[in-house]
Amino acid sequence: MRHITHGIRTPRISRLAGIATLVVAATFTGTGTALAHSTSASAVDQKADGVMVVAGNSCSWTNASTSAVPPNALTVDRATVNAPGGNLACGGGIAATLNNNPAFTFDEAAGTARTDLIDITGRQSFISCRYKATGIVWDRNATTGKYVNRAFTASKTSGSFLCPGSVTTPAGDASMLFH
Repeated sequence: MRHITHGIRTPRISRLAGIATLVVAATFTGTGTALAHSTSASAVDQKADGVMVVAGNSCSWTNASTSAVPPNALTVDRATVNAPGGNLACGGGIAATLNNNPAFTFDEAAGTARTDLIDITGRQSFISCRYKATGIVWDRNATTGKYVNRAFTASKTSGSFLCPGSVTTPAGDASMLFH
């Protein structure tokens, strides 16, 4: 006879919270790093790479198109983040989709960036969770030029009852590099 533990739901819900955080953070990752600060960069240089790590799983993308180069205000084109036009991929059996084109503004003197809204959906198996976060602040690393997130909380806007009502992404769990 096989022994069945009763604690199976707790890891599943913890995993769902991790998925939700990963999804939200993955979206934010694409918004915060500015390496090239030249306003004379060509359209070919208007790209962004993003990385997010949550509970050992990673979501990332490369070469998403942006509308400008920092420190100019810009948006990140979700069609070049999400497949098939982009290469957003996550580990751990998670799939993520960016639902908006996040807008970023930069304060060069303070070394910060702000994102107006991140709207992202995460899926694992049959469970889907959609979250939005507003007013996210990113700090520029003076050595690498990357913008790294400050802690933020995203609220659930739709999805399974198994999805947490909100998720918090700790400071430093996401970064963005513009080039």
